[in-house]
Amino acid sequence: MVQALLDTHDTIAERRYTGDATTNGVNGCHNNATFMPEENGHPVDTIRMVGLRKRPDEPLGLTVREDESGYLIIARIMAGGSIDRQGLLHVGDAVCEVNGVEVESLQSLHEEVAKCRDSVTLKVIPALHDPPPANQVNSSLHPDSTKTICYMRALYSYDPTEDTLLPTCPSQTAQEIGLKFNQGDILQIVDQSDPNWWQAQVVGGRGRRTGLIPSQELEERRKAFVRQEYDYVHKIGICGTRISKRKKKLMFSTKKSTDFDQAELILYEEVARMPPFMRKTLVLIGSHGVGRRTLKNRILASDPSKFGTIIPHTSRPMRELEEDGKAYHFTTREAFEADIHQHRYLEYGEHHGNLYGTKLDSILSIIRSGKMCVIDCSPASLKYMRNSSEMLPYVIFLAAPGMDQIKNLYNIGSAFGYSSRNLTFDRSSSIRYSSRRARTLESLASLYEEDDFKRTMEESAKVQRAYDKYFDLVIVNDDLNDTQNQILEAVDRLATEPQWVPVTWVY
Repeated sequence: MVQALLDTHDTIAERRYTGDATTNGVNGCHNNATFMPEENGHPVDTIRMVGLRKRPDEPLGLTVREDESGYLIIARIMAGGSIDRQGLLHVGDAVCEVNGVEVESLQSLHEEVAKCRDSVTLKVIPALHDPPPANQVNSSLHPDSTKTICYMRALYSYDPTEDTLLPTCPSQTAQEIGLKFNQGDILQIVDQSDPNWWQAQVVGGRGRRTGLIPSQELEERRKAFVRQEYDYVHKIGICGTRISKRKKKLMFSTKKSTDFDQAELILYEEVARMPPFMRKTLVLIGSHGVGRRTLKNRILASDPSKFGTIIPHTSRPMRELEEDGKAYHFTTREAFEADIHQHRYLEYGEHHGNLYGTKLDSILSIIRSGKMCVIDCSPASLKYMRNSSEMLPYVIFLAAPGMDQIKNLYNIGSAFGYSSRNLTFDRSSSIRYSSRRARTLESLASLYEEDDFKRTMEESAKVQRAYDKYFDLVIVNDDLNDTQNQILEAVDRLATEPQWVPVTWVY
């Protein structure tokens, strides 16, 4: 007997054996081990037989990649999926067989898994891995619990069926492995271990399915490879409007990086859910001629005890019958420029040699009085306001409607004295192009108005593309009464409904 024990010890030590030892795993799943001799100079691996329960309509919830040696390696396990709940496979495991059929390619793996109905048995080579990180810990004891890393607001729309870089997954289509979402959706991020693909759920979505979404890093690298002539997203205007090649007139602001801000690729904004509260500023954004000034005055008149607005500062000399603090706060150019250097203006510009601007203290004064400050500022100021815990803006973008509606807005604004449009015909080309046909002054006015209305639509499309990540609400201003009601209703909802706000407002 002693000799037999020694012989057995020598056999195991020299690994001179064949066959496999089989034991039953938890819940009827097999967990078999076969000890194999060295092959091609590699150390002996332990092979396991893993049995998984599977509903016909439920994907396994994993993605697989092929490594340089030809092994089919589990790249990720989807949080909350079938495999994650059972906890029998891990990232890095290599799949060798499916139901006794050897698989040597991603295609053959997909085909064999697709044939499975209620269960599937995999032969895998376990990875030499460390314990899974906290966000990947098996949740089989609590199948409905998914650890949340953070919440993100999507600043773009994503369709996985159009993404050629999406990882492959056995028996799952791109629509099933990827997560489709729309701009403005709140995403619950449950896994960020992969630098290229995050696992997420759409808050409030049907079924709360976990899927893959591109990471910020992946999209930055993907964007870097898009040549400018093929960047159709930023070259085609909304509703067929052309993209003007003329140089734009820049507006000075407290942040002098407007061009860099527009080029910055921001896909997600980390947010937190807050109970109902009133925002401190109401910001109306839109192109020139879309009716911002008219709506601003209507909102102020609707409830003067609730809404207030600032009085701009200017270095222009006071005219006869003007009062300081009535339409403008008058100051000297030297004092104005000194305040600019000390970053006391939200935005400012120069017109006919005089400086005009919106002072930060003026906004804060309205806020401290207990009123909501209504501002119709340049979109270049939105980044500063969004990052300010003192402003807490609610930003509404007034999108340009059709041509006929814009004409109506112009006529209403002119009737109430809100329009700032200049029809003095100081354009050098007017006489040259009109003299041959002897157009009247009235017809020329109509011609210029038509051109201005087209530019309003084009500018509106450009502003929306460049700054839509800052908008809380978009309203097509095709009727002033309806738009005013929508704005007031949106403001009222702030006091009654929970809000998703940037985490910088909370922490």
